[in-house]
Amino acid sequence: MRRRVLIVEDERVLAEVLADNLREEGLEVAVARDGESALQLWQSSQPDLVILDVMLPRLSGLDVCRRMRTAGDRTPVLFLSAKGQPEERVEGLRVGGDDYMGKPFHLPELLLRVQNMLSRLEWGQEAYFRRAERGVEVAPAGLSFGGHQVDFRTWNATLADGRVEPLGEREIGILRLLAERAGEVVSRDEILDRVWGGDIFPSSRTVDNFIVRLRKLFEPDPAHPIYLHTVWGVGYRFTPEGTGLQFPDKPAQESA
Repeated sequence: MRRRVLIVEDERVLAEVLADNLREEGLEVAVARDGESALQLWQSSQPDLVILDVMLPRLSGLDVCRRMRTAGDRTPVLFLSAKGQPEERVEGLRVGGDDYMGKPFHLPELLLRVQNMLSRLEWGQEAYFRRAERGVEVAPAGLSFGGHQVDFRTWNATLADGRVEPLGEREIGILRLLAERAGEVVSRDEILDRVWGGDIFPSSRTVDNFIVRLRKLFEPDPAHPIYLHTVWGVGYRFTPEGTGLQFPDKPAQESA
């Protein structure tokens, strides 16, 4: 089945260029010209990826993304905007975007980012993997550890206290990679390569920030993690059974 991409762009010529090139990549494409139409088409067409302009008539791209995330939709979003300052990129990521490109952009780079995002989506749904003997279960459906349940289909986490928290594409990708390598050290570079692919925007510090977010959700005491350990100067180690392992090459108190 071909993947579906929704383009939300009010510049007609740009929207047509994007649509034509994505169709040549073998993708199904739908186009919306304003924010309100985008909401309706997003809900009805159930795309696998949304390319979303920030400055739109009737409703901004930021508001469109914010509303869909509030409704529990975790479809990957690539923001496009003439506003490319760092604080504007951060705002796009804060409301739930997964990537951000400024205008004008290099078309081959955009196409590569789209393919990378779709590839990571497929990776998140790949073959069954289980490590029950370590207190963790990883499958296409989700991950279970420490009383927490992570659903890879809805991108929601049901925490041990019963709260339900939405997760983003990167958080799902990091959790799955670390769980598949439970007990092993996974470097920041490998996390970037597997979860971000060919994207050039993230740095190793970006990985650290996502780990901080995951610790706030899953650790009883985020300042003293028992599941997501820092291996100082290298990367991270997932300990699903919840031990307090200490490593000789890191400080006594962990930080991202």
